[in-house]
Amino acid sequence: MTIIPVGLPTGGAEWSVGKLDGGTPVGEGGGTVVRVGITDHAQDALGDIVFVQLPEVGAEVAPGNPIGEVESTKSVSDVYSPVSGVVSAVNDALTDAPETLNSDPYGEGWLVEVTVSHGSGDPTADLLDAAAYEAVVNAS
Repeated sequence: MTIIPVGLPTGGAEWSVGKLDGGTPVGEGGGTVVRVGITDHAQDALGDIVFVQLPEVGAEVAPGNPIGEVESTKSVSDVYSPVSGVVSAVNDALTDAPETLNSDPYGEGWLVEVTVSHGSGDPTADLLDAAAYEAVVNAS
């Protein structure tokens, strides 16, 4: 059974969540940090993950563009950015323990954090919500 947390926006196989940066809520003029990872469904489809390639801190990313790769015993898959911004952190722990993506995709298995420039609105607003993503998963 695929785990899909309620309220977790997703761009498909990647999930993202906006959080506060400097105490300014999303949509109130502050920069927003968006944490990005792969979904439980994606890690399950990939199988045992054995290698993760992530971008450098400071790399500029845009929606739909590859930001790294996840290699499993079955295949190598690109990971795409769901938002525009600058990579502000990468999960270096995945270098030594890529299997964390299998065991905890929504927690310790996050991939990168992207700082979205100041602007109006929630940068994750156009992504699928949990119900829409579940419908996509169930249709496949």
